[in-house]
Order: sequence, then C-alpha cells, then structure tokens
Amino acid sequence: MSFHDEIIRLDSFDFVEYFRSVRPEDVRNSLDRDEQDQCDLLNLLSLTAQDFLEEMAQKARQMTRQYFGNIISLYAPLYISDHCSNLCTYCGFNAGVDFPRTKLSLEEIEREADAIAATGIRHILLLTGEAPSQTPLSYLEEAVKIMKKYFSSIALEIFPMDEEEYQVLCKAGADSLTVYQEVYDRDIYKEVHPKGRKADYKYRLLTPERGAKTGFRALNIGALYGLGEPRKEACIAALHARWLEQEFPDVEISLSLPRMTRAKGIIEPKNILSDIDFVQFMLAWRLFMPRLGITISTRESAEFRDRLIHLGATRFSSGSKTGVGEYSLKDHDDATVQFEVTDDRSVDEVAEMIRESGYQPVFKDWELV
Repeated sequence: MSFHDEIIRLDSFDFVEYFRSVRPEDVRNSLDRDEQDQCDLLNLLSLTAQDFLEEMAQKARQMTRQYFGNIISLYAPLYISDHCSNLCTYCGFNAGVDFPRTKLSLEEIEREADAIAATGIRHILLLTGEAPSQTPLSYLEEAVKIMKKYFSSIALEIFPMDEEEYQVLCKAGADSLTVYQEVYDRDIYKEVHPKGRKADYKYRLLTPERGAKTGFRALNIGALYGLGEPRKEACIAALHARWLEQEFPDVEISLSLPRMTRAKGIIEPKNILSDIDFVQFMLAWRLFMPRLGITISTRESAEFRDRLIHLGATRFSSGSKTGVGEYSLKDHDDATVQFEVTDDRSVDEVAEMIRESGYQPVFKDWELV
C-alpha cells in the first residue's frame, strides 16, 4: 500500500458536490469532535465553515499551544543551483526560461553558508533546480558536508531520488526532506509538467515515503496554490500528511501553503487562494492533525505572516534569498529568482516580531549526533 492507492480511491470522489452540500450543522458537529476524520476535514474546508472561523481559530490556537508550546522555529533557504531539465510552467527556473544559469562551487557554497550562519540561523533548507546531470549525488554530498559545519539541521529540497541515494545524503548529515507534489490533480499535473523527470506523477508522489524509509526524521509536503482547485488540493494534501503520519509515526510531518508569486516566464495562477481561504486551510489542518507542523514562507507579506503566528503556524523562513548566490555573491538585481520574496525582513526583525507577538523564536531545536 502507498498513498498512490489513496489517490486512485479519491478519483471517484466528487469534491465540488461535497463542499456545496455542507450545512452549518455539519460544521458544528465537526468542530465539536475531539478526533476528526476525512468528512470532518471536508466540512472544515468548505465555504460554509467560513462562518465558524473564530471558533476554529480559538480551538486551533489552543491545540497548537498544547502540542508545540510557545515557539516558532526559524530556518532559511539556500539555493546552490538553478539549472533545471524540467519545463514546469509555473517556475522561474524551468528549462524554457532563458537566463544565465548558475551552479555554486563548493567554495562559494561555504561563503553562502557562512553568511547565513552569521545571522543566527541554524536550520537550513538546501535547494537546487531539478537537473541531476548538473548537481549529481557526489556534488550534493559534498554540499551537505559543508552545511554540516555551519548548521544543526539540514533539510533538502532537491529532485526526487531513490532510497539508496537519500541514504548517502543522510549519512553526510541531511536529516529532513521537503518535496511538494505541486498539484494533486493528475490532469493538471500532466498539463503543467509537459517534459522532464518531474512529469512522472507517481514517482514524485511516493518521494516522501522513500524519504521516510531512508531515515529522514522530518518531512515537509504540500501543494502549490494557484494550480488546482484550492479546497480539493488542501484536502488531499492533509490526507497525504495524515497517511504519512500514520504509516511513519516516528517522522515529523509538516505541511506548507505556498502561493504562486511573480517570476520570469511563468503562467498566471489559475486558481487564486485568498487570504481568508489560506487562514481557513491552516485552521482546518490543525484541527485535523494536532501534531502537524505548519510552515510559512516569505512568499507571504510581513503583515500577513505576523497574524499567522496566532493561528497555528509553527515554522517561519526568515531573511530568505531565492536566487543562487544572493547571500554573499550577487545583488538581487543580478540574480534570477525562483519566486519573489514578499516578506524581506531580516532574521533579527522577524525574531523580534515573534517575541513581540508573545512567542519565542527558536534557532536550534535539533542536532544530528
């Protein structure tokens, strides 16, 4: 059994009709339940549930404090290559966009790591485009070893790999894996991934399972909002997270809500995720999965991120640069970015905001012995 079997089962489910049919009493019954099932999740993701957002927020806030305490973990992304062999129509790094590609040398990676570590960040997310020929396993292994000198936790957001390859990177010091399905709707997935390794829907879908079997202590998954129908995508992402939590109980599971933002050469969002929907999805996820990590990136504005602290978020990126070499090697105007950062505050500014909100910023809560 794998989550792909669940995807096949869900093919026959009419999400639109279910969401349309949800009544206020259905939402009330779901809110009153201590443990929630798939129907409760659907009810809380419905438009009808938006009349209950304040109650959902109060319960979600209480649950988050119960399971996570009073902390917000901080991390930063580090892009080491923007070479890509895919033609993803929503990504500024896709192979069809014409710009000078960059791959950092190991010396340059060390300079970037040193610059990030100087801000106090101790959890790093290492990213590449999806071009194994340009960033082979040996290169990534050496990059992780460099990161290990500067950071206590190293997460990977790279092209999907087989278990044997992940084992090499785990041994080098990587402990977490981020992989987004981008869109769970298989027809839309095929449309927006016309060419490249990423066109293989099933292989990408099963990547978190391979990561968990390899030994990663934490997995972060999600959809990119702007492609599929948002409520359906939010539901399947949560079901995917719960499936992983139940199948791999020793692995920390997190969800993200990245929204499409501006980047060179990409399509316009087909389905806009509003701020109110964004908040509702967070709250529904928290009530459905009390121990779920919820990651909020700098795609979101500073003002909006400030409010999300009280609504179930557990992890923030800060001081983010989304172009290769932007921390110490290039000015922003000289870098091609995967997406535009909206919250451009420094690490210190984000940490101070967290303190002023009554929470404690955490720079380090894990280290591989």
